Amino acid sequence: MGLVTRRALIAGAVAVVTSASARPADPFTLGVASGDPVPDGVVLWTRLARDPLAEDGLGGMPSRPVEVRWELAHDERFGRVVQRGTTYARPEEGHSVHVDVRGLQPGREYFYRFAARGYLSRTGRTRTAPEPWTLQAPLTMAFASCAQYEHGYFTAYRRLAEDEPELVLHLGDYQYEYAKGIHVAPEGNAREVDGPTTVTLANYRQRYGQYKSDPDLQAAHAVAPWTVVWDDHEIANNWADDVPDRPEPDFPARRAVAMRAYYENMPIRPAPQLYRRLLWGGLATFHMLDTRRYRDDQPCGDGIKVCDERLAPERTILGAEQEAWLLDGFRTSGARWDVLGQQVFFSQYDHTSGAPLETNLDAWDGYAANRDRVVAGFAAARNAVVLTGDVHAAWGVEIKERWDDPAARTVGTELVATSITSGGDGSEDYPETPSWLTENPHVKYFNNRRGYVLTRFTPDEVRADFRGVDFVSRPDSPVRTKASFAIEDRKPGLHRL
Repeated sequence: MGLVTRRALIAGAVAVVTSASARPADPFTLGVASGDPVPDGVVLWTRLARDPLAEDGLGGMPSRPVEVRWELAHDERFGRVVQRGTTYARPEEGHSVHVDVRGLQPGREYFYRFAARGYLSRTGRTRTAPEPWTLQAPLTMAFASCAQYEHGYFTAYRRLAEDEPELVLHLGDYQYEYAKGIHVAPEGNAREVDGPTTVTLANYRQRYGQYKSDPDLQAAHAVAPWTVVWDDHEIANNWADDVPDRPEPDFPARRAVAMRAYYENMPIRPAPQLYRRLLWGGLATFHMLDTRRYRDDQPCGDGIKVCDERLAPERTILGAEQEAWLLDGFRTSGARWDVLGQQVFFSQYDHTSGAPLETNLDAWDGYAANRDRVVAGFAAARNAVVLTGDVHAAWGVEIKERWDDPAARTVGTELVATSITSGGDGSEDYPETPSWLTENPHVKYFNNRRGYVLTRFTPDEVRADFRGVDFVSRPDSPVRTKASFAIEDRKPGLHRL
């Protein structure tokens, strides 16, 4: 597939789209997506919405099922169709469609599209995972998090698509729950959301409708399969299990409809829990975690503060079942790289100079004993890499066997993606620069621009390019590689390139 054609695919300008697909009644206003690839299959997704911002959350669709046809091909012009079929977009599922296609060839690129009511969707590109135990290399994977619609344009998603990764991991805060004017970027909001703070199923469906109408986000979904996990804002700020950040009448009911809307709008399979594994041959095992649904409430009332309660051995951010699943996964993986796809800052971070230690209690620092058990579990893995979102800045960190001993052995590496937009344009500098280098010598890199991380996995190393856009307060920023690092096989730590 040539470069010009791929750029056309990213732009959505595929040759087979009819003139009818541009009319206002087009139900494919939210684009297409694929996700959670396995060696013989992948999930294909779309959601029908003639009016994405409809207040009832039904996207201007009728209160009855709508027939949807789909097809998957070896080529973007669909001259060599592999499979096709028919399904239904049902109102009780927000007129979303999830097709779990099986019987495909491992490690293969495919193209897909949908048709309904005389309209044709854009074309998406996807791929299956390699055969088990094969070291098919390299894998180009991008990961991102934290895209607040009001805080800026989603140009970083467009630039991510132009980098043409084979896999995308989204680590949470795909959308934000706030009503207009509640959470304002430092430069002022670049654009605004429709609807109130999301509480009902209709609210969440409407908010996803607005986000997924964004052409830059659609381009990123169309270029590669995604594997996703939620953080807090898909539901509500800083929630923990069934405990909200602020008192509200029936948070478990709100959480339930938010999780339902999340499934409706993501290319994932139905499952009783979100945590799961993605196996990429023998090259990498991605352990996708849920650090919200099973955690204890944040200690000491949450926030950044001194808190001895955070050290209690029984405190958990994963829950007992997920922790056992993860540690067992390290022992049985056999992959060259064991990768944690997760939400909040993993490494210890001291926010002030001198004693005592002041940490972010919403992150793993609030659950220190649980983190210690996971770090001890790294010993069963050949190479441990933690991927993180949430904190709206890019970080590179060496994970230590003992955090308070600078000479302690490095046992893993943490790569933190900055936000797509959250926090506004950002800057090159950090206000705590004099202290964080002294108090946190395991931190090797920081940048406060917006963007994502582009990685390249081979059997010998993982290369990480921290990609940042110059601004999000207006559209069409260029992207630049702010720094590049390598993690060598069996040599945990960051080597700047």
